[in-house]
Amino acid sequence: MGWKEKINGDSLSWLLEEDELNPGVRYFALRELEERPEDDPAVRAARRQVMETGPVPAILAAQSPEGWWVQPKPLYRPKYRGTDWQVIFLAQFGADGSDPCVQASCEYVLSNGRAPNGGFSMDGTKGGMIHCLQGNLCAALLDLGWWEDKRLQVALDWLARSITGEGIAPQDEKEAPVRYLKSGLCGPGFCCSGNYHCPCAWGAVKDMLALSKVPPEQRTPAMQAAIEMGIDFLLSKDPAAADYPMGENTKPSRSWFQFGYPMGYVTDVLQNLEALTALGRGEDPRLENALNLLLGKQDSAGRWRLEYSYNGKTWCDVEQKGKTSKWVTLRALRVLKRVYGD
Repeated sequence: MGWKEKINGDSLSWLLEEDELNPGVRYFALRELEERPEDDPAVRAARRQVMETGPVPAILAAQSPEGWWVQPKPLYRPKYRGTDWQVIFLAQFGADGSDPCVQASCEYVLSNGRAPNGGFSMDGTKGGMIHCLQGNLCAALLDLGWWEDKRLQVALDWLARSITGEGIAPQDEKEAPVRYLKSGLCGPGFCCSGNYHCPCAWGAVKDMLALSKVPPEQRTPAMQAAIEMGIDFLLSKDPAAADYPMGENTKPSRSWFQFGYPMGYVTDVLQNLEALTALGRGEDPRLENALNLLLGKQDSAGRWRLEYSYNGKTWCDVEQKGKTSKWVTLRALRVLKRVYGD
C-alpha cells in the first residue's frame, strides 16, 4: 500500500494549488512529492513565486542592508525576530539561496554567529551553544546551498563531536583547551543545560535533521557516529509517547503532540518522524505508534491542522491556528511517502 492510500482524500492536489500566501508549499510539493527536478518549468516558477509573495519577501523587507535583523548582535535575540531565526525560517519557507539578500543573511550568521570553536552560539560564546540552535542553523544553511563553505563544515564537525564527545573534555577538566561547560552543551549524548543537564530530544531531532541533509558519501566518520547515537537515542523511547529525559518535569511537553509550522526550537512527534525517516529508518517497527498518531490526526479530506503557531511573534503570520494547514499537511505527506513509498 502506497502513501496515497494512507490518506483520506486528495490532499496532494490541494498542496499543488497556486497560493500567494504560502507559495513554498507548492514548490516543496513539486520537488519532494512529485519528484520533479529543480530545472522543471513548474518548479522554477514556484521558486520565483516564493521570492515574490508570502513569508519570504515579508521577512526580507525587515532585513538591514548589512544582512541582520533588529540588531547586529546577539543574533539569537529577539526570539523569532532576530537574525538566526530568519535564516532558519527562510530555509523552511523555501527561499532561493542564490538571492543576494538571502546570501547576505547567511554570510552574516557564518561570520558573526559562531563561538571560537566554530559551533553556532546564541551569543557568540562557548556557553551559548545549544543543540537545537546548532541543528536548526546547520540544516538551514545546507538547504540554502552553503555546504561547500568551510565555516559550515567546521560547525557540522563540532555538532557531530559535541554529540559523540570526540576531542571534548568533561566539564571539570578546566585546563583542557576544549571541554563541555555547565551552560549550553554540558556533556556528550545531547546533554544540555536547557534540559536540566539531561539529554535533550528536541535538540537531538534538530541535529539529526541537519546531519540527514549532508549527502551520505560526504559524511565524516564523526558525523556517521553522531547519526547512529542520535537514532539510538530517539528510538530508545516510543516516539509517540515522547517520554525522553526531562529533568524536573514529570510529563512530556504538550508541544510534542501539537503540530505546527514554521519550526523553532520546539519539536513535535512529526518532526521526530521527519528526522528518522530522512535517515532511512522509516521501516523501523518502533515508529508504528508515532505513524498511527500521525495518521489519526488527518481529517476526512486527508488534511492536517495547525496546532502550534508563532503568529504574532514573527515578521509574518502563517496560516491560522486551529485551521487546516498546507504546511503541516506537506510535512505529514513527506513522512508518509518516505515510509510507504509510491
